[in-house]
Amino acid sequence: MKYVFDIEVLKEIACSHLDLPLEDMLPAIAKDLAERYPGLIETKPDWFFSNAGGSMGQVTILYASLREYVIFFGSPIGSEGHTGRYRFVDDNAIVLDGELWYYGEGDTQRQVYLPGDVVHLPKGEAKGYRMVDRGWILEYARGPIPSMLPFGVADALFSTLDLTSFFRTFRIYFRHVLRSARRRSSARARV
Repeated sequence: MKYVFDIEVLKEIACSHLDLPLEDMLPAIAKDLAERYPGLIETKPDWFFSNAGGSMGQVTILYASLREYVIFFGSPIGSEGHTGRYRFVDDNAIVLDGELWYYGEGDTQRQVYLPGDVVHLPKGEAKGYRMVDRGWILEYARGPIPSMLPFGVADALFSTLDLTSFFRTFRIYFRHVLRSARRRSSARARV
């Protein structure tokens, strides 16, 4: 299977803006991604809350399809929880701001990640994590993305009862999926 995005390109673009204040960094990264991947990246943020694995943060989707997504995720006040265990999805998080702590099953010491570091969560693995004080990442996942949705919305549905975020998650995600499908169809028609 061929994927659209390359984690090394995402990291290179993200790291080229780490010297900026966060308010300038996120739009600069989105703009450079849009130039590198023409017609694919959403540059106007549409933030929504994400409650998953006991953690709360906010998300804006830059790109999503049934097989990949690129998002900004973070919190200005920190959070902690479970990463999720995705049997079929490979997940990477490029730390943009803050300090993130992770630990795996059996670890007695935390792993510390700072801006520019990549946290890789291979298929089938899970970790506990904490965004210390605050944390922001550029996250890239590849695999059957809909298989992640139950974890991504379970807390909103069964814990926080935040039906607004629950429905916004689906609405915004599927809007991006339809948009990426239309682009693929029109690209095939041109060939």
